[in-house]
Amino acid sequence: MEILAMDLGKSNTVVCFYDSDSAKHKFGKVKTAPQQIHNLIAEHSPDRVVFEMGSATGWIYDIAMASGVEVQVANTNHHAWRWKNVKKKNDRDDALKLAQLSAMNQLPLVHVPKRSIRQKRSLIHYRHRLVKRRTQIKNNIRAILDKEGCSMAQGKSGWSKGTLEELRKMALPIDECDVDNLWRGQLSVELELLESVGSCIRKIETCLDGQGKTDKQIQRLQTATGIGPRLAEAVVAFLDEPNRFKNGKQVGSYVGLTPRQYQSGEMNHQGKISGQGNKLLRALLVEVSWLGLRHNPWMLKTYERILRGSASRKKIAITAVARKLLVRCWAMMRDEQDWRDEKAKQVA
Repeated sequence: MEILAMDLGKSNTVVCFYDSDSAKHKFGKVKTAPQQIHNLIAEHSPDRVVFEMGSATGWIYDIAMASGVEVQVANTNHHAWRWKNVKKKNDRDDALKLAQLSAMNQLPLVHVPKRSIRQKRSLIHYRHRLVKRRTQIKNNIRAILDKEGCSMAQGKSGWSKGTLEELRKMALPIDECDVDNLWRGQLSVELELLESVGSCIRKIETCLDGQGKTDKQIQRLQTATGIGPRLAEAVVAFLDEPNRFKNGKQVGSYVGLTPRQYQSGEMNHQGKISGQGNKLLRALLVEVSWLGLRHNPWMLKTYERILRGSASRKKIAITAVARKLLVRCWAMMRDEQDWRDEKAKQVA
């Protein structure tokens, strides 16, 4: 088998042409650009193309698939792809290691969704970054007021229309501030940023909501009490094809909600969750699980059963609820069934 392994760089890509039968190999270099990558694959017609997961994965994957060759995308977060204690490492070593692991069928792979799903994932991530930016702006405003000894209401009430109007009265355009009132200018700038970022978030959410109305899977997940559009769209986008998971344990592991395991001889210890996988989806699941305790009887019952009346087990219990909720969502997508409370006891 002829394998083309690529170690992708922002400007240049080191390639390794590897013959799995003879183990002979040679190296080359091309520009990391669509036309150059396409020409490389078309010229050499390899049996398999291998490269790492990265920012350029999507368009390179599309080019390779359109060429009709087998494509493998390596999961560089996997323990098999580590360079611990290696004294020499360069781009050629990376490319050769990709080819060798691929030839032995020992390369940890990742699922690459189609372009439309990648675009939706990107928009979900972008919205999340904007929300974090908005939170940072709010913290900046509070810090400005604290330095001037001005009090501000805590929580959501601190950002009501009335409170924001009072803040605008305190603010002044930065070019109208004297040396003793520069904080008013900073406040004015932060308020403008807050309004701008808030407007952008609303536009993105309107776009996501519009797409969600035509997506049967997103609508299906929202039949569960407590699951809103933000979690539903994230679960559908990041799980993508439910049949690629064999069981619920794989689903939980994909989001990093399964415990770490330490086994040696007679010892078999389970630690904290692995924390691997998609951080955004994991955070949304935990957040919705906390809120769902108020509205969803199944979530509350599951939480109380695992809590066992011990306050020290709150994190363990809510993490378990988040994992079980994800597994139920996956099962709903796989079986194309709406949420049914009578099946709660059957969920592992």
